[in-house]
Amino acid sequence: MLRAENITHSFDYLLFENINLEIKSKEKVAILGKSGSGKSSFLHILSTFLSPEKGRVFYNSKNIYSLNEKELIDIRKNEFGIIFQFHYLFNTFSALENIQAAAILAGKEIDYDLIERLDIKDVLNQNIQTLSGGQQQRVSIARVLSKKPKIIFADEPTGNLDKNNANEVMEILCEYCEMNNASLITVTHDEDLKIFFDRVYFLKDKRLEICK
Repeated sequence: MLRAENITHSFDYLLFENINLEIKSKEKVAILGKSGSGKSSFLHILSTFLSPEKGRVFYNSKNIYSLNEKELIDIRKNEFGIIFQFHYLFNTFSALENIQAAAILAGKEIDYDLIERLDIKDVLNQNIQTLSGGQQQRVSIARVLSKKPKIIFADEPTGNLDKNNANEVMEILCEYCEMNNASLITVTHDEDLKIFFDRVYFLKDKRLEICK
């Protein structure tokens, strides 16, 4: 479904080089690493938001960085779901309006069972700025899943949650993948989450290494 070949990237210094990764349908993959190792940058490269310095990324056999801007926007809107570390919710909208906006753009119906499972039913009509960080995180996840993406890219998706809520959110993401033939690629600091993934990698010393 998604394949990265010989990905190299740097800013003021080399982040990583010659990284290869392949993700199949229903697979759940985690990438661990220290702050500054390049995890988020690698995720942005995979998800169309950062063109790599070297290398190629293929989605359904198409090199995504050879596509035009409209084709990239269509993939982001209809195929990819990105859970950002900083939620990028609409501050003047309610929680429900944030979720509705994503669903309408993707031509999908809102899944109210999912909203209940994420424990945000009682705050749907509140302005997003009145919610806690954990509630905003769950609204962000509901917004992404309402699009019914084929690949979910998640940057620290449980960063604002306690252990119990983090585990529950991961269970929801994994169930979504199973039920929708979707894949999940997550970058995280939390090694306790390793149990939820089919494969776990460490990004260190500029290389991506499988966790045995």
